[in-house]
Amino acid sequence: MQNASVTSVPPVVAVQALSKTFKDFWLRTRAKAVDNVTFNVNPGEIFGLLGPNGSGKSTTIKIMLGLLKQTSGRVAVFGRSPTDVDSKKRIGYLPEESYLYPFLNAEETLDYYAKLFQLDHRVRTRRISELLEMVGLNAVKFRPVREYSKGMQRRIGLAQALINDPDLLILDEPTTGLDPIGTRQVKDLIIELGRRKKTIVLSSHILADVEDCVDRMVILYGGRIREEGTCDEILSANDRAVIETDPLDQDTIAAIDKLIRERSGGRHSINKVSKGRQKLEEKFIKMVEAAVAEKAETSGARHGGATAGFLRSGDAVDAPKGEALIADLVQRSQRDERDLSQLAGAAREAANAAVSSAAARAQPDASVIRDLVQGDPPPAAPNQPARGGGATGGKPASPPPSTPASNVDLSAINRLTDSGEP
Repeated sequence: MQNASVTSVPPVVAVQALSKTFKDFWLRTRAKAVDNVTFNVNPGEIFGLLGPNGSGKSTTIKIMLGLLKQTSGRVAVFGRSPTDVDSKKRIGYLPEESYLYPFLNAEETLDYYAKLFQLDHRVRTRRISELLEMVGLNAVKFRPVREYSKGMQRRIGLAQALINDPDLLILDEPTTGLDPIGTRQVKDLIIELGRRKKTIVLSSHILADVEDCVDRMVILYGGRIREEGTCDEILSANDRAVIETDPLDQDTIAAIDKLIRERSGGRHSINKVSKGRQKLEEKFIKMVEAAVAEKAETSGARHGGATAGFLRSGDAVDAPKGEALIADLVQRSQRDERDLSQLAGAAREAANAAVSSAAARAQPDASVIRDLVQGDPPPAAPNQPARGGGATGGKPASPPPSTPASNVDLSAINRLTDSGEP
């Protein structure tokens, strides 16, 4: 009996006894696309779903995404049902055919998908710029998608699958329609994401495109798993050995062949000697790189740039580190407090000045108040004839009657006069 239980990390994708049967209107079996398929995809693993057309690869992927309902069996993604909505924000998906809005350009297309993931404007702008540069569409980013070739649409489709920096990336035939440059770039990107411990499910019928990328694979045929294992386990050939050397002359080759025959008792020998040969893909890429160096014009997609910064291992360009963020927020708070204090001081000084000015304008004349209290008439203007008389004489106008003292609050007026308040 063991004292401690061994814990294992749960798989990102778990498929158990999965089957999918398509039926016609009369519920008769039309096709059995997937037949009792079982496999797991572990965290940080690049997993290949390989096989010819019609082997059940796309059907399995659609069930994993919740786009199709399985006939029997069980599928879990991040430990949840494929139809769980919350897990979708952690998934990036490139379908077999790129379904894009034809009236949008590349920049608007990526902005639309970024808004679906609720990314803020700053993050959206940076990621869109980096992804367009990475897939080689920066020079044609303002052209409508309907004017793109199939390969260019696959490039923008790949960019939208990466816009949310997914934890699980599902690529269904990602190299379809791509030229050798785009194919090599997709493979390099998959390898780079694998270094960053991203979990990737890659489906393809072009086996040579993925054998350099995947850690483990299953090969499907007729909806069933025919082979499963790592690349070395599946692709190792035990009936021959390969020795690669620098160029050799004929005498050296003959001496090696003689040695092999002697050591094996004549059972083995050199079967074939040929010159080193590069792959057509490598030749094509070198040719394009030479044309780019010569600044040759092209109206199509260009050689993509480096992997987008937010996708590279160890990079964190979307947001500052925690400590730097806290320090920045503290400094901003202190600056805001100083600015508010200065504004408050200026507002107080302006208010005091306004009150003083208003009080000065409203200050009463003490002599006028005393005259009103005593009842004396205001002095007549010089050279002004008396009221009621003509220009040459007449009875002078009688002074107006004094205001009765009983109608005036003398104490209140005296207090105003002494204090100077309005």
